[in-house]
Amino acid sequence: MSETRVFLLPDLGEGLTEAELVSWHVAVGDTISVDQPIAEVETAKSTVEVPSPYAGIVAELHGQPGETLDVGKPLISVTPVSVGGPAADAAAPAEPETEPAETELGEALDEPADTPAQAEAEAYREEEKAGSGNVLIGYGTPGGHGVARRTRARKAPAASGSGSVSTLPLEDGAADGGAAESADVDLSLLRTRVPGRLGAVISPLVRRMAREHGVDLGELPGSGEGGLIMRRDVEAAISTPAVEERAVAEPRPVAEPAPVAAPAPAEPGSSEVQGVDARTGLAIAARTPVKGVRKVVATNMARSRSEIPEATVWVDVDATGLMELREGLKSGSDQVPGLLAFIARFVTAGLKKYPELNTRIETAEDGSQEIVSFDGVNLGIAAQTDRGLVVPSVRAAEKLTARELDAEIRRLTDVARQGKATPTELGSGTFTLNNYGVFGVDGSAAIINHPEVAILGVGRIIDKPWVVNGELAVRKVTELTLTFDHRVCDGGTAAGFLRFVADAIENPKALLADL
Repeated sequence: MSETRVFLLPDLGEGLTEAELVSWHVAVGDTISVDQPIAEVETAKSTVEVPSPYAGIVAELHGQPGETLDVGKPLISVTPVSVGGPAADAAAPAEPETEPAETELGEALDEPADTPAQAEAEAYREEEKAGSGNVLIGYGTPGGHGVARRTRARKAPAASGSGSVSTLPLEDGAADGGAAESADVDLSLLRTRVPGRLGAVISPLVRRMAREHGVDLGELPGSGEGGLIMRRDVEAAISTPAVEERAVAEPRPVAEPAPVAAPAPAEPGSSEVQGVDARTGLAIAARTPVKGVRKVVATNMARSRSEIPEATVWVDVDATGLMELREGLKSGSDQVPGLLAFIARFVTAGLKKYPELNTRIETAEDGSQEIVSFDGVNLGIAAQTDRGLVVPSVRAAEKLTARELDAEIRRLTDVARQGKATPTELGSGTFTLNNYGVFGVDGSAAIINHPEVAILGVGRIIDKPWVVNGELAVRKVTELTLTFDHRVCDGGTAAGFLRFVADAIENPKALLADL
C-alpha cells in the first residue's frame, strides 16, 4: 500500500516565514491531481493559490481557515492512488526493506514510480529539489541555500511491458522511459531544462504561466542560481515583444481568480483579563499580533530608517496649468488620464535627467558598497489597502504614455486592494510615487521604500492665494516632498529633480512638447 505523502507549506515569496490560511479548495477524501490548487493562503505580500505537487486522495488537511501556518510545516497529506490495487501489490516482487534516503523536503526517494501520476509527482519533487528546496519557484527565493545531498538510485521497474511511465532523475539527464502521457500535466514542460544546466527548475505556477502565454521554456534562460527559471523570467518573456501590447490586452492571470474572503481581523488576544501595564498603570485592553503586511511594513520601514541617511526637500507648486490642461482634454475625449498619471509621466522624465535617484545601494560581504543604476524605471505607486500599505510597480514606466500609465496604475491599485498583486509586481520598484493628498494632507516626510533611494510625495490640491504677474490671485496649489538617500547624491541633484517635476506641473505644455 502506498504511503501517505505530506506536502510542506513552501516559501511563497522573498523569504517569507509564514502565511495565513484563507480557505481550502479541497476536502478530505477528494481525489486531486498534480498542480491542482488545493488552498488559498495570504502572505505578507499577496493572496495566492497553492498547487499540489502530488496526485492522489486527500488524507488530512493540516490547518483551519484563519490559522497562521509556518513555512516548512505540513499543509496537506495525500495518499497516492495505486492503479493495480491490492492484486498488483501482491504480484510485485518482494524486496528487502531499506531505510529510505530523505531530501530536504523529507520525501523518500527509493519508491518506484508505479503510476503516471506518481511519476509526475516524483519528477516535480526532483525539480524542486534541484532548486532552492521547499520553495515554489517564482514565489520564492532566487537561489538555493541548502546543501546538495547524494540520493540513491531508483529501483528498476518490475516489468517493462506494463505501460507505466518510468521517470529518471532530471540530474541524470535521462530521457522519458515510456510513451504514455498524462492528461493532467504537460510532461514535456514538466521535464523542461536548459541543456547542460543542472538547476533549470520550473515550478507548477511557472509552467502554467508559460503554457497560457505560449512561452517556450526550452529557449528561455533562467536568471536564478544555476540557470533556475523564475516567474520573473517568464513575465519578462511575455512583456518583451512590444510595449504597445500592454495597452491593448492585459496579461492573463496564472489561475482563474476565485472570490477572496475578507481577511479576518487580527485577534486582539484572549477574552481573559490582559492585566495591568507596569509602566503606565493602565489596564491592557488588547494585544494585537504584528503579522502579515503590517509585519513586513514594520520591518522594511525600520530597516530603511536604520540604514539610509535620508534628507527631505519640498516645494509648493501652482498646479493650475495642469488642471486647466486636463479640463481641456475632457472636452475632446472621454478617456482622460488622471492627475497622478500626468505627474507619473513627469517623474519618469525627471528620472531620465537625474538618474541618480533611480538607483540602489548594494553592500558586499566585505562591507564595500556599489551604486547600481538601471536601464529603465519601475515606478512604484503607494496604495493603501485593507491589508495595509503596499507598493505595486509599473514596469518600464518610462516607455508608457500618460494614458497607458493611467490604465496601468488603475489596474495595479485594483489588484493590490484585492490582495491579488504578484510578488513581482510588489517587489520590483526602483522609485516610489506617493499620493498622500487623497488623505486630505499637504505634506509628509515619507520613509524611503528600501532598497530604493528616493520617494516623491504629492499633497492635496487646494485653493490658495498666489502671486501671478505681480498680482494676488487664487490658484490651485499642491506641495511636493522628495525624500532621498544622501549616499547616492547631494542636495543639488535632489533639488534639481524636484524643481523639474514642479516646473512640469506648473507649465505642462512646455514639457509635453518635448516628450
